[in-house]
Amino acid sequence: MDDQNLYDIAVIGAGVVGAAIARELAKYELRCVLLEAGHDVGAGTSKASTSIWHTGFDATPGTLEARLMRRSYELMGDYIAKAGIPVERTGAILVAWTEEQHQSLPTLLARAHTNGVTDVRLMSAEEIYQREPYLNQGALGGLYVPGEAIFCTFTLPLAYATQAIVNGVTLKLNFPVRQIQRDLDGVYTVQSPESSVRCRYIVNAAGLYGDEIDRLLGYNRFTVTPRRGELIVFDKLARRLVNHILLPVPTSITKGVLISPTVFGNVLLGPTAEDLPDKTDTATTAAGLHMLLDKGKALITQLVDEEVTAIYAGLRPATEHKDYQIFAHPAECYVCVGGIRSTGVSASLGIAEYVVALLAAAQLPLNPKPEFKPVQMPNIGEAAQRPYQSAALIAENPDYGRMICFCERVSVGEVIDAAHSPIPADTLDGLRRRTRVLQGRCQGFNCHAAVATLLARERGQTIQQLLSL
Repeated sequence: MDDQNLYDIAVIGAGVVGAAIARELAKYELRCVLLEAGHDVGAGTSKASTSIWHTGFDATPGTLEARLMRRSYELMGDYIAKAGIPVERTGAILVAWTEEQHQSLPTLLARAHTNGVTDVRLMSAEEIYQREPYLNQGALGGLYVPGEAIFCTFTLPLAYATQAIVNGVTLKLNFPVRQIQRDLDGVYTVQSPESSVRCRYIVNAAGLYGDEIDRLLGYNRFTVTPRRGELIVFDKLARRLVNHILLPVPTSITKGVLISPTVFGNVLLGPTAEDLPDKTDTATTAAGLHMLLDKGKALITQLVDEEVTAIYAGLRPATEHKDYQIFAHPAECYVCVGGIRSTGVSASLGIAEYVVALLAAAQLPLNPKPEFKPVQMPNIGEAAQRPYQSAALIAENPDYGRMICFCERVSVGEVIDAAHSPIPADTLDGLRRRTRVLQGRCQGFNCHAAVATLLARERGQTIQQLLSL
C-alpha cells in the first residue's frame, strides 16, 4: 500500500482524553489520526460528567492521578482562557455533617496540602452558612477549596479536537475498532467493520472500551466496569439557592452526591455510583432518582421543590485498580491510557502531556511545527456575553438576534455556525452540545421542528435523514 495512507500515530477514542492527546500531538510534524467509534467527538462518557474542574485536592497522594490532575490544573488555566471554554470560578465547600466526617477534615486538609493545593483551609459552620444561607442546618464544619470551578464539558473535548484538526490531525468518526494487526515492518493495521488505517504508533484512549482495545494488543491487566452516575438538573430559578460547589466527604468508592451550579445557570444534583455489566446502559432509574432527591432534600430542602429540567446518566470507566492504568510499551510503539474514571475532564491536559512524553521515550520523532494555530470556541455559558446580547454582532449579522430556542436563548446564527464548524453538528444531539439548543425548560417541545428544519437545510439533508442519524 502507498505510504501516503500510513499515519505516524493513531489515537483510539475521541473523548476528552483522546482529543487532548491528539491536540498535543498536533504540535509536531506528524501524520496523526484520531479514531472514534461514535458519531461525534466527546459524545460518550465525556459529555455526562458533573462539569466540575477539579484541583485534585482529594486525590490519593503519590498516585499518577494526583500528579496529572495537579499538572493539568496548571495547564488548563491558560488553555481555558485562550480557547474560550465557559467557566465560573465558584470555589467548593466540602461539608461535614457527622462527627466522624468532621474529625476527618484535618486529614483531608493535610492530603490537599500534600497534593500541592495549598489554598485549601478549614471552615467553621458559621462561615459555611454565611456563604450558603439555604443549606440545611446541622453542618459541623467544612473545607474551603477556592480553586474548584465549574466549566462546560461539552465545549472542552470539542475545543481539543477542533484544534487538533485545524493543525492537521485527521478525524475519523463511526470507526469502532474491531481488530489490530502488526506486520513484520512494525506497521499496525487498525480495522473497523467498514475500513482500516495503517500506523506505526498507537495510543489507546478508548475509555469504557480501553480494556478491550488493550486485549486486542495482547494485554490483560485491567477490566473496565462501567460505573453509572445519575444526575438531576434543576431549573434556572433554583440557581439562587447555591453559590459554591457543595461536596460531601468522599468515600473509597465515590466522591458522593454533590450540589453544584452549572455554567448554563442551572443547578446539578448527583451523581449516584452503581457498577454495571453493560457498557451501554445509560438509563436513569426510579431508585437512583429517588435516592438523589432524598439526598438533595437533606442538604437543601428548598431545592427539591424546584422544577426539574432534565435527568441524565453517565458511565465512568472504573477498573479494579485505584489509579490510572497508563502503560508505555516502547518496543510495540504502544501506549495504553486506561482507567481514567471521573477525573479525565480535569486531568486531560496533564494526561496528554504525559502520554506524549512516553511516546518521545518510545522514539516517536517530535519535531515542533513552526506554528500551532489557536482556536476560539463559541461561548455557550452564562458568565460571558452570548450572541443575542451583542448589538454589534447582531448589526453585522441579524441571524444572531433571531431566537430559535427561547429557553436557552440560542440564535439562528449560532445553529448555522455549528452546522459549518470544523467538526460540524450533523445531529440534534451534536447541535445541543455546541449551542445549548433543545436542553432548556421545554426540552425541545417548542423549538424541535424549527431547529431540525434549519439544521437539515444547512447540512443538505432531509428531515428524515437528519433524524435517522
